[in-house]
Amino acid sequence: MQITKTILSLEQALALPYATQRFAQLGWRVIRIEMPDEGKGNAGDPNRYIGSDLGYNDLHSYYIAPNIGKEAITLNLKKKEGQDLLLKIIRELKVDVFLCNTLPKRYQQLGIDYKTLSQANPDLIWCGISALGPEYPDRAGYDPALQALLGYTFLTGEKDGMPVPCGIPIIDLKAGDEAFTQVILAMMEQQSKSGGKEIHISMAQCAASWLITALPQLEFVKSDAELHTRSGNEHRSFIPCNAYPTKDGYVYLAIGNDLQWDKFTTQKGFEHLANESRKTNARRMLDKENIYQEIGSITKNYTTQEFVDLCLAINLSVAPVNSVKEVSKLEFIADCMMKTSLPNGKVAKLSPPSYTTEFLEENDFELSCSPRLGEQNDKVFGEAGLSAVEVRRLEEAHII
Repeated sequence: MQITKTILSLEQALALPYATQRFAQLGWRVIRIEMPDEGKGNAGDPNRYIGSDLGYNDLHSYYIAPNIGKEAITLNLKKKEGQDLLLKIIRELKVDVFLCNTLPKRYQQLGIDYKTLSQANPDLIWCGISALGPEYPDRAGYDPALQALLGYTFLTGEKDGMPVPCGIPIIDLKAGDEAFTQVILAMMEQQSKSGGKEIHISMAQCAASWLITALPQLEFVKSDAELHTRSGNEHRSFIPCNAYPTKDGYVYLAIGNDLQWDKFTTQKGFEHLANESRKTNARRMLDKENIYQEIGSITKNYTTQEFVDLCLAINLSVAPVNSVKEVSKLEFIADCMMKTSLPNGKVAKLSPPSYTTEFLEENDFELSCSPRLGEQNDKVFGEAGLSAVEVRRLEEAHII
């Protein structure tokens, strides 16, 4: 039996839209709230206006992928009438979950704090994503700056080069996944006891939790010189995990233990890599630069596919260094790509879900196109009991 819930989300940017996209992939109803157009320029989520123009000012490419399968309404929460209307929507639509990713100092100002909204539904699950949590109510948080703050940028890049952030907004995505997980756990708790729950997701804490191979070092090293710094493509602990040149690109070989090293160095043409001083990972660490150079002098005589096939034949972990375009053509990725029909009729392939749900399989991984600003105003406010005349009045008053 398909379980469905109603999610109401005051969202923008990526962290929270990514979280609520996961609910949409379950087949749940997700309604995103944005500020209405007040005649002061681009309204609503700033991400609507980023990327390729799809023929509508409020529907650019960067906004599409995290928002397919959702509905969108506008609501001016700076005004008391807008706040009252939010409570009415929660009550009349029997909203199960409310989420937001605005500054914590605005929760009470906008009437979106847990205490206020739970008046409309005592069983409401409330979840807020913020940079550092409610203890830092006016601290904004964008992924690149948080990567710098939390050590990701310090740890990423070439040893003697500039520090650089990860190639994807990894902290946004981690925070979104954590919000999704904690909401699901709260729903499980409700199976044994009634009542709502207030959840606060700190993007910084989420990011720091992933420093599980870096922060604990502080307790175990003898000097700061032993602490992790930038290390390019090499693994900081396992040798020889690294990227190597081939005739037509690059390949990444990850050897994770001494048995794999022995297997690798007993292959024809690789025997000269082995010697007694390299039998253990600890000893290979002392000679890693020479090992990297010697392996690279071998791989450059192979095409990428030839070297990958050779290593896979002996069950080593190896991969070509693929471009994003090449990733899109991998069979196990291409078969489960999320899709949506754009306004011009073109079906766009986006990215795969992290998990294939029954709902997605039944719908061939396709969800409706990301909604335009306020696209479902008439529908949602009508469900909340407002007449068409009332909806028009609210539009004229810039409440919606």
